[in-house]
Amino acid sequence: MPLTAKRIVWVKALIHVVSLTFAANMAWLVLNNKFGADPVDGITHYTGLAALNTLIITMLVSPIAKYARQGLLIRCRRVLGLYSFFWATLHLLTYLALDLTFDFSLLGTEILSRPYLTVGAFCWVILFALTVTSTSRIQRKMGVKWQKLHNSVYLVLILAPIHFYWSSKSELLEPSLYFLLGVSLLAIRWKTLKRIVLNPMLKRG
Repeated sequence: MPLTAKRIVWVKALIHVVSLTFAANMAWLVLNNKFGADPVDGITHYTGLAALNTLIITMLVSPIAKYARQGLLIRCRRVLGLYSFFWATLHLLTYLALDLTFDFSLLGTEILSRPYLTVGAFCWVILFALTVTSTSRIQRKMGVKWQKLHNSVYLVLILAPIHFYWSSKSELLEPSLYFLLGVSLLAIRWKTLKRIVLNPMLKRG
């Protein structure tokens, strides 16, 4: 059954409902002390996984739309991408507020001295840039540069699981699975990656 513009509106509404339900669930867990002995670690893990899962789902939209021949499904990528940035920002704010008590100078020192934080901050900056340039008006103004900028999401797809892996004290299986999933999503796009990475290198060579 082909998706129509009207049905896409309902799909987007469902995305909002599901995402806000997860946000409400996190608030309930916090208010009822359900994050265990180390609530800061629990909130950090929750928001980080939410950001990563939403990013993965965002990157799944294009191949699903292609193979299911549902071109209008692409319209859902922006709202999913915005929620990925939303969760990534909550993830950063959790660290800034609960671990560093809003000490911005210490935040800079920590980012520069801890590789996993450096990678995480780099991912957040990319997602921020993609978010502020995600509107149709800015896309038209940027032209070809817009697509080049938004191709940087492929970096986040690999670096975010690495950030997860390095920040995990004992659990390595889960971040490894996310890394393999990210690599698989890139493998699906090997023709695109070849065009944006290998072709410029060959021209310079």
